[in-house]
Amino acid sequence: MKKQQLIWLVFIVLAVVSGIFAFDFYSQNKWINFGLFTIIAIACIILAQLSALSFIQKTEKILLTIQKKDFSLFPKTEENILLDNAVKLYYQSKEEHLSYSSYKLLYEEILNQLEIGLMILSEKNNEWEVFYVNPVFLEILQIPKYNSWELYESKTPNFYKIIEQANYENSQEFFDISINENVKQSFSLRTKKVQNVKNRFCIISLESVQKIIEQKEKHAWNNLMKVISHELLNTLTPVNSLIQNLEYIANQDVVEKEDQQEMKESLTIISSKSKQLLNFVDDYRQVAELPKPVFKTISLTQIVKSALNFLKPEFEKNNITIINSLENQTISADQKMIERCLINLYLNAIYAVEDNAEKIIKTEIKILNNRTVLSVEDNGIGVSNEIKDKIFLPFFTTRISGSGIGLTLSKSIIEAHKGYLNYRPLEKGSLFEIWFLE
Repeated sequence: MKKQQLIWLVFIVLAVVSGIFAFDFYSQNKWINFGLFTIIAIACIILAQLSALSFIQKTEKILLTIQKKDFSLFPKTEENILLDNAVKLYYQSKEEHLSYSSYKLLYEEILNQLEIGLMILSEKNNEWEVFYVNPVFLEILQIPKYNSWELYESKTPNFYKIIEQANYENSQEFFDISINENVKQSFSLRTKKVQNVKNRFCIISLESVQKIIEQKEKHAWNNLMKVISHELLNTLTPVNSLIQNLEYIANQDVVEKEDQQEMKESLTIISSKSKQLLNFVDDYRQVAELPKPVFKTISLTQIVKSALNFLKPEFEKNNITIINSLENQTISADQKMIERCLINLYLNAIYAVEDNAEKIIKTEIKILNNRTVLSVEDNGIGVSNEIKDKIFLPFFTTRISGSGIGLTLSKSIIEAHKGYLNYRPLEKGSLFEIWFLE
């Protein structure tokens, strides 16, 4: 038995014994003895209560510090089992709190080092509040840190409106921010809903569209160098071998008929490879030396109809159903270049649906976030995950007779118009979207 429990038990026993003696003396009318033992019994009861109260206060103090996460105490191991368990619980909670704080600091430091703006909202009692925001996010919006989400409605109303319209669900929008009086910069604004058993969060990211483009351009350039190196090596390696063989034959005093025939075959192969290399250079020049667009106010609907009419024989030949949903929109663009881009997209769609029983190509013009968006959708084979990041790479193709510059050229044309050409996989087929930003 533990010391404190023994003391408490002793006081209780003394109180009971003293009470028995007091009652006995009372029955014998021995008032002095009765009064003395009564006082002893009451004193023992009070001491027992004080001992128990001391134990309760110690336990309550430890539990209160755990509840308030105040781990500044250093309680010692107690002999009382219940109190000792409370002390062990205290140190266990303290260790978990320190680990949680360490991980929290680590995660926040990682998030603070991100080059994209990040904000996390948490929902409590059907109200949203700011759970976390990194410095880049505040720098982009050019505002101080606010813990109240409602303050963002007055400070950045356009940003707040986009999040509200998305209903804090998964979404992606483009968002313009004024850098100064004359310059605006576009940002990709994404929201992601995360929910566990107890809490619901909304993760908001802001990333500069220019940085995204620069990263993709760098990646595309590296891939382009690989493709060009591969193409040149494939062409020049056999040519070099053939030239060495011709030099050997030419250095002979007498050239036999068999050698003459071999020379003719070698020259034919060299000529073929040279033409192949010239075609490759010409394809590259189409992309690299893209002419500047001549901007005019034109009807986007008419351009779509013109491209469809140009390819009408191909659509009929392949029994392709054409579906159009075209709002009458005008844009400032180069008509021939945009039509060329559309023809490339339609040719890709024709190839994608060629093995389908039911072949459908759908074109849509709509307005999203004050932007004109033209989309070309097909119900074809789609693009596999393995190659979806390569489809805009120059000279990349999955077709035997393809040049591999159609999508690259289309993307370059749209970027020359200060727009974006995006690919989105569908459950059945593919979707290419052209965003005209100006």
